[in-house]
Amino acid sequence: MSVEPQELAKRVLRREWSNLSPSERRVIEHVLHRAPITRDTNEEFREARTFSARAADGIAAFGGSWAFVLGFIACLAAWIGLNSLVLARARAAFDPFPYILLNLFLSMMAALQAPIILMSQNRHNTKDRLDAAHDYEVNLKSEIEIRGLHEKLDALRERDWAELVLMQQQQIRLLEQLLAARPPVRAGAPPAEGSAGGA
Repeated sequence: MSVEPQELAKRVLRREWSNLSPSERRVIEHVLHRAPITRDTNEEFREARTFSARAADGIAAFGGSWAFVLGFIACLAAWIGLNSLVLARARAAFDPFPYILLNLFLSMMAALQAPIILMSQNRHNTKDRLDAAHDYEVNLKSEIEIRGLHEKLDALRERDWAELVLMQQQQIRLLEQLLAARPPVRAGAPPAEGSAGGA
């Protein structure tokens, strides 16, 4: 028996087809065709990335690593050591204390690094929303399938009860027939042979 999507939507979601979101429509279609709805959202997300998105993710990943922190500390120590100890003796330091050029570079790096990290975080927020939407679809399909199983179990239980009632009615009819076919017992008549009251 084939069911129309509009009919299923009205029965399980109690809403008209036109009022369903695209993800809810997709779930109804998957339920009707008994198709799996799960998919690898990580793979979808990776395939949809542009070059700039991959670059932003790479920079954000490197900027938040111990390799970056330790390398950055080493560069700062080398810059300060070079300008304070080595070149300062020869009076050729290109950025003497208080290291104004170093502060300028650090400010420029922070000004560029912050928006790149924010771009990467925004992309990860988008991925989280994609994951949440997919989880909603999977949960909704599971709920619909479980509801369908409950309906089938209820139908089986009702059929079994109907059969039990029918069997009980047949047994009652048979007992009534047996009672009607048995000769009536007269008052004061001697008990049948082999009964416990015989002398």
